[in-house]
Amino acid sequence: MTATFCTLASGSSGNCHVLSDGNQQLLIDAGLSGKQIQNRLLDAGMTPEKLSGILVSHEHSDHIKGAGILSRRFQLPIFANEKTWMAMDEKIGPVKPEHRRVFDSQKPFTIGDISVTPYSLSHDAADPMGFALESHSFKICLATDMGHVPDSLYKVAENADLLVMESNHDVDMLQVGSYPYYLKRRVLSDHGHLSNESAGFAVVEMIRRNVKAILLAHLSKENNFPELAYSTVTGIMAENGMKPTNDIRLNLSTREAISCLYAYKSG
Repeated sequence: MTATFCTLASGSSGNCHVLSDGNQQLLIDAGLSGKQIQNRLLDAGMTPEKLSGILVSHEHSDHIKGAGILSRRFQLPIFANEKTWMAMDEKIGPVKPEHRRVFDSQKPFTIGDISVTPYSLSHDAADPMGFALESHSFKICLATDMGHVPDSLYKVAENADLLVMESNHDVDMLQVGSYPYYLKRRVLSDHGHLSNESAGFAVVEMIRRNVKAILLAHLSKENNFPELAYSTVTGIMAENGMKPTNDIRLNLSTREAISCLYAYKSG
């Protein structure tokens, strides 16, 4: 049996990932319209009718836009912590009581055969979470929407097959760009978003902790571009004697299309 993972979209206009373990298809965030998510699932070779649930990291609209719609359309449970439920309840519309699943932010839990370990991230949301998703064939960690890299991420990501890592902005582009001052302060704060440079230093540490592949994600449309994010991260890797081809598989996600497909065979 083969498990697969890909990012359907990543950026301030919408974030959504999908993990299939062969038995179930789990969405991690649903920040596009229901129709867009369904179409991109089909592009990824998956069937929307086989979705089994939605795991939500936090309540910002670029992570929950399609969650309520898909829950109602396909009778899907939505998994979120208590504070996130309180913050997003009115935004996603009615959800059946049996589809409202509340997890404890401090405790691992399971969704079908997938073990989920939540951990806290520093972002301007009610109780933002990152996740480590594991089964007998894979370990995948997701870490976006964070102002800095918490020590807990380094620990939970050890030996991961894949880490989805934020590389949101170039600091110089942001500082001279068109964002108003308050928004620049938000992005640059410890509760904002991770810069390319910070992502690069984190990638170096992740390689030392035996992370096998990294997907750079949540790139800003206004304050970044893919080539700059990639060159910044690989430049910091080179300063530490590392190369993507030799030490780690490094790719980029985009807002416009699905990412490369990661596959993991059991046994």
